[in-house]
Amino acid sequence: MEAFTAAMLVVVLAELGDKTQLLAIAFAAKYRWQTVMAGVFASTLANHFLAVLAGVYLGGMLDTHTMQILASVAFIVFGLWTIRGDELGSEAEGSRYSPFWTVAIAFFLAEMGDKTQFATITLAAKYQSLLPVLAGTTTGMMLADGFGVIVGIVLHRAIPERALKWFAALVFIACGVTGLYISLIS
Repeated sequence: MEAFTAAMLVVVLAELGDKTQLLAIAFAAKYRWQTVMAGVFASTLANHFLAVLAGVYLGGMLDTHTMQILASVAFIVFGLWTIRGDELGSEAEGSRYSPFWTVAIAFFLAEMGDKTQFATITLAAKYQSLLPVLAGTTTGMMLADGFGVIVGIVLHRAIPERALKWFAALVFIACGVTGLYISLIS
């Protein structure tokens, strides 16, 4: 349960103001929200499954103390990455595929090398648990991008994107610094 909860919370924070959340907003303006969420789910499941496999493999090669230090540094990097921001690339451009496949392919490509993919690898390495981490990261992605769709449709002007990014970044950095402190004093 700890792996699921941690994975879900990390991904929700990582997605605040992320390019895939921007994609969700863009696609929600173009396609039915149900189609957008189905595409997000399919692509997240595939992408994060690969990331969890990589994390479990890497975690088996490293000791717990080293993994804690690496995970803490990764969280600081995720925070700084969040501040830097992501650009919405050509993923949202027109496509010859159905709306579902357009969304699924765009999200899969947008997640490749994204901070949520690296967070998934890190969490899988730390917890050495495939299904709880996969379920947690997928749930977190659905919650964050579902929130993005709602924000895009209803509250876009009420919650500034910049405020969401800074909040997420500060939480990541605080978690990383705390983890480093605990790792280095123990």
